[in-house]
Parts: sequence; structure tokens; C-alpha cells
Amino acid sequence: MIFGFGIRKKTVKELRKNRGYTAAELAQRLKINVTEILRIDNLRLKDIEEPLYSKILPILRGDEDDKIPW
Repeated sequence: MIFGFGIRKKTVKELRKNRGYTAAELAQRLKINVTEILRIDNLRLKDIEEPLYSKILPILRGDEDDKIPW
């Protein structure tokens, strides 16, 4: 997926598992409560409300992997 066209159709749980994050790790990166992640875990990415969607998309898409100082 060069542009990430199919990412919006997948569930948050599936994307989270593909990136290797647990619910607690993802919540820590987003600085929100773990129950918020568990609440949206079975929703598709396109069904999430906007403030949380804009926070979670770059992490699940892998944008922050380019910022690792190797």
C-alpha cells in the first residue's frame, strides 16, 4: 500500500496487531486511557470520530517509524 488506500477499511485491532502494539502500548503513545482503545478496537478506522482519528492514523500507518534515529 503505497498511499494507504485500504487502511481505512480495516479494524483498529487488526492495524494495531500488524504494527505490533498492545492496547496499553498504543494508549501510552496516544496519551489516552486504555479503555478508549478497547472501546474502539472492533471499529473500522473510518468509523472513529475525528479528534481521535487524527491522532491514531499516523501511528497505525507507520509514519513515526521514519523518525527513528538509526
